[in-house]
Amino acid sequence: MTENYLIDKVVVFQAQDEEYGLPIQFVVSIEKLQPLTAVPNMPEYMNGVTTVRGEITPILDAGKILYGNKTEDTDQTRMIILNTEGLSFGLIVDDAKEILDIPANSVQPLNMIASLQTSYLMGVANLDGRLLTLIDPTKLIHTLEEMDEVKKQLK
Repeated sequence: MTENYLIDKVVVFQAQDEEYGLPIQFVVSIEKLQPLTAVPNMPEYMNGVTTVRGEITPILDAGKILYGNKTEDTDQTRMIILNTEGLSFGLIVDDAKEILDIPANSVQPLNMIASLQTSYLMGVANLDGRLLTLIDPTKLIHTLEEMDEVKKQLK
């Protein structure tokens, strides 16, 4: 089911019409969308950088990563600030809704052909008919093309 950590609580966010969960141990904060500074020659899923708690943080668009569509800026749009393996990054989402407890027996592996592009999908939690796709942010960063270049630019 999961790799080296237990999923017991997740931050629920919305991208397009679907709900996703990020393990809470990776979430630093949830922020309102701030003005971003564009960085030339960055991948199209990266909207820019901003300063979060004194640190320059790349801001990625969940809509672009998951669906190929830019996330629209509304009153509900949020940035979920994550930290994985020493890299902080933000994920722009349509809405960050709540923190949920995830019972271990509610998580099912995905029944699709595991490809390199979706290896960051950890499974689906079935919570009384509410389906929540769980994302591993560490694997997400590793599967994004050009993310190594982004890391180099920010050092």
